[in-house]
Parts: sequence; C-alpha cells; structure tokens
Amino acid sequence: MAHVNRRNLFLITLLSIFSATTFSCSTGSKAVSQDAGPTTSESADVKTVSATDNDTKPATATTAAVDPTAIPPGKKADAATILARQQVPILCYHQVRDWREKDSKTARDYIVPLDLFRQQMKMLADSGYHTISPDQLYAYLTTGAALPSKPVMLTFDDGDLDQYTDAVPIMNKHGFKGTFFIMTVAIGRRGKQPYMDKSQIKALSDAGHTIGCHTWDHHNVKKYEGKDWVTQIEEPTKKLEEITGKPVRYFAYPFGLWNYPATQELKKRNYLAAFQLAEKRDPQEPLYTVRRIIASGYWSPKTLHNAMVASFKGTK
Repeated sequence: MAHVNRRNLFLITLLSIFSATTFSCSTGSKAVSQDAGPTTSESADVKTVSATDNDTKPATATTAAVDPTAIPPGKKADAATILARQQVPILCYHQVRDWREKDSKTARDYIVPLDLFRQQMKMLADSGYHTISPDQLYAYLTTGAALPSKPVMLTFDDGDLDQYTDAVPIMNKHGFKGTFFIMTVAIGRRGKQPYMDKSQIKALSDAGHTIGCHTWDHHNVKKYEGKDWVTQIEEPTKKLEEITGKPVRYFAYPFGLWNYPATQELKKRNYLAAFQLAEKRDPQEPLYTVRRIIASGYWSPKTLHNAMVASFKGTK
C-alpha cells in the first residue's frame, strides 16, 4: 500500500476495531477518497527462497479443496443470511521486515518486524487457529459449509518481496497458507522497496497460497471511469491468471476504499468476493465488502489477539 494518508486510514481502522458498533447490519461505505501511485525503484539483486520449506510443520487441520464455481446459484444464501453468519477474523499485512532508521512512525504501522511477525504466527498456532482460503470463506458464507475450528485468514497486500522471502517461511513452520493481493505494475521491481517477480508469484500459487488482484497501480476504485476498469482490473486479472495458470477470483481494494458501483463492476468481471478494511459491510453486497483489520507493526501478539476478538464478533 502506498504511504499517502496512511496515518489517517490506520486511525480510522483502529477506531473501527475497538468501537461497539454492530458490523452485521450496515449501510454503504462513506470513506474519504485517497489516491496514490507506487514509487519507482531501480534494479538490484535480491535473494530468492522457496515458497515451501523443509522445516514445514503439517497443518493441524485439513484444508479441504473447494470449488466455489461449482456451487449452484440456487444454493447460495441471500445477503441477510451472509451478514448474519459469524465473521471470520481476517488479518491484513503489508511489509514484513525489520524497521529502518528512516521509516516514519506512520510507515511503521504497516511494517511488521520479523521477530514480531514470528511471535504473532506462533500466537495464532498456539491458540489453535487454522488458516483458511478465500474459496473456503466463500463456501462458508454462501452455503454454511464447515470450516476448521478457530479459522483465520492471513492476507498480504501489494506483493512486496519480503512477504515471499521472510513471511512465508515463518508461516510454513505452522502449516499456514496466505492470500496475496498483487499490484501488477510492480511485479519484478527491485531497489529500495523490491517486489515479487512472476516466478515467485507462481511458486506461491503452486504451494497452495491464493493469488488475488490489487489493481495495476493501487489507484482508488472510487475514482475509476471508463477504461480504468480495463486498465486497473481486467488487464491485471489476465496477467495474474497467465502467471499462475489459475483463475483469479478475489480482489482487495486499494486503501480499503470502495463504493457500491465498484462492487457491481467486480461482479460483472466474475469476481466472487472483494476485501476492504474495517468499515461496515454493504447490506446488499456483503461478499464484495468483506472486512479485514491491518496487523500493526506496533502490536504485540496479545494486542493482535485482542483486536481480533474486538473486531470480529464471536472470535475467541
């Protein structure tokens, strides 16, 4: 995520997390528009690691294969039923690396140091959480399909290289899988802030992680007009499908910002669900306004767990 107005967005997220608001009976989003493109960077050599790990611990619960497109339309729940289902806690990560001296306080909200990320993953494993895929979440929300005990989703925005080189090996030790929302303009970019290349994105997909779309260059969907939907959604989707050899069915809104017209445009393009941040869900389109919370670089494992419990009703 670009670092424009992130402090304000993060404060909004925190207020949403710890409020007493009931999230399941909501009206449309009224978020303030924000817009920023990614910064440029120059080529540099960066080490590559495998998306799998010899030290991987088997997951403690089986992750069943789910084909959401096989669910008959007549078997899918209506919006009110979907809204009434217990929410699954969904965490949103950006950079996973140690802080640098030049990182601002605002930037550090979005940068989780390696040792802290390691502690957070251990807390989830020790607490009995099992990671699930967006396909599993979709089946649960639309049909009530069973989930593992204490489900959680781990999502990563932008496609930063450290997610692949540093976060995934830590997740592997607990048998965790993640969902990676890729900003396609930055694929293969190296320099001060490097990003994953095509081979690394494919390796994640081949290892059982989910690849989703995060637009071409991280522009606010509330400002799209005309051909923007082709540039920002259709072309990135096609590119990611060519890389992975799999359909791309899930989308994450840049800055977490969305509006009702955007949900309809995504639906036209065969997206099954879209992920925002901690605002209320749209009562008409809950599948296209799925809530997440940003995992802060300042949060201890205990604080993270408390935030999950406070934000997602029914979490233990």
